[in-house]
Amino acid sequence: MSAVNDTKFNSAVFLLSGLPGQEVVHLWISLPFCLMYVISIVGNSVILFIIKTDPSLHEPMYIFLSMLAITDLALSISTMPTTLCIFLFNAREISLNACFAQVFFIHLLECIESSVLLLMAFDRFIAIRDPLRYASFLTLPRIAKMGLLCVLRGVAVILPLPFLLQRFQYCHSNVLSHCYCINQEVMKKACSDIRGSSMYGLSVALLTVGLDSLLIFLSYVMILKTVLSITSHTECLRALNTCISHLCAVLLFYTPMIGLSVVHRFGEGSSHLLQILLGYVYLLVPPVINPIVYSVKSKHLRARIIRTFVK
Repeated sequence: MSAVNDTKFNSAVFLLSGLPGQEVVHLWISLPFCLMYVISIVGNSVILFIIKTDPSLHEPMYIFLSMLAITDLALSISTMPTTLCIFLFNAREISLNACFAQVFFIHLLECIESSVLLLMAFDRFIAIRDPLRYASFLTLPRIAKMGLLCVLRGVAVILPLPFLLQRFQYCHSNVLSHCYCINQEVMKKACSDIRGSSMYGLSVALLTVGLDSLLIFLSYVMILKTVLSITSHTECLRALNTCISHLCAVLLFYTPMIGLSVVHRFGEGSSHLLQILLGYVYLLVPPVINPIVYSVKSKHLRARIIRTFVK
């Protein structure tokens, strides 16, 4: 089906977009995307393998890191088929049901990742504020319950989204601006009243990602307060150094997500190129950079990776 701009048809499919106007070089553009997916899948898989096989890494910090790696891995896999199909084969069509399923998985995984980043901030807070009780407080059963709660919360709040989208008739342009489906954009293609769904989506964003980011900020305020009370300058820097990887992950995750959400909801006159670039950064960059940052900054993890692959 060709790209249609008529606003009076009932769409059976959506058309995803790569880089509009650059279709001639899509095959070349696919090379860095393929490389990013390979780095993401291999990097996160290596971290999971190392943590699983090394008993010395069965500590709260590394278990939370393995949760982050699983989520990043799943996030890459959820966007990889449609992205590579567009750039390699110019296959832009996606059925409504497949699009709604992708909406569910993308938003579920971003909700889970936001929760995991909050748990990691809590982990750093406990480790710095009360190191003597750290291991006894963050036990494996308690961590498992926290992880299960993150998944259940995500499923509970995200599951209604595809069903709400399924209720609509789609009679506006069926061309999406990204190489994957997200709720804010798909919803705008409906010719029905979307105010209820829009309010629900905004409420979900505020009560999950918004609340998590606020709690992470408060955690770091408390961490900074604790660190500044340490008399030893060396110990102070050492404590702050344990937070750098997590801070990088937080900034990589929340900055493009909040930017893209604001642009889609309130930036009617914003640059189309800005939307596309934020869309790629939002879902493709964190799963690539997170394993690299943690592998470089974590001395024990780095040493274990080197011992495994350089023998």
